[in-house]
Amino acid sequence: MRTEDLIQKLSSNTRAISPRAAEQRVVFGLLIGGMAATALMIPWMGLRPDLPGAMMTAPFLMKWAYTISLGLIAATAVLHVARPDAPAWRGIWLVLVPVVLLGAMSGVELATTPLAQWVPMGLGRSWDECSARVALLALPVFAGLLWSFRSLAPTRLRSAGAVSGLAAGAFAATVYGLHCPEVSATFVLTWYTLGIATAAGFGALVGPRLLRW
Repeated sequence: MRTEDLIQKLSSNTRAISPRAAEQRVVFGLLIGGMAATALMIPWMGLRPDLPGAMMTAPFLMKWAYTISLGLIAATAVLHVARPDAPAWRGIWLVLVPVVLLGAMSGVELATTPLAQWVPMGLGRSWDECSARVALLALPVFAGLLWSFRSLAPTRLRSAGAVSGLAAGAFAATVYGLHCPEVSATFVLTWYTLGIATAAGFGALVGPRLLRW
């Protein structure tokens, strides 16, 4: 078969792909993973008994602003590295913006709190389980993103794994906020961030193996 005939035969079997196909697939993977994480969290931990009222309070909105902003930034990075031969994403520094802002809130919180209350405020009532639970809830979200990558073509596999883990951890922390009663910015900055960072580290570790195509 001549090269021209082969090209013609292959091109005749192609179908139109939406220019937003990658975005749609990643969003769908995040939604499926987020619903799976929620379905895991509710029977395991339960929802806050005061959830409807708590969702209108500043501490709850602070937690969700932090985790959702991290998740959206990480999801943007996922879309960037999902393409073959993607260069290093220059916007990765944006991840630091929510961390720095929450750090500033934590600084104000500590400055206006008596020194004797710093440790109880930072540890809260669930410091010993918060980070681990966020990391575990990130697993179904990470699995949803792995499904998304099945039709994508990343070549920076470790980076793709890391930002996928970061997105999974951030959205898992958002789900965990439906259960967590902690109200301190210092607590969220410490233990939520540790759980999210653990998920990102896990993604970086397994990315080269699970994202290979």
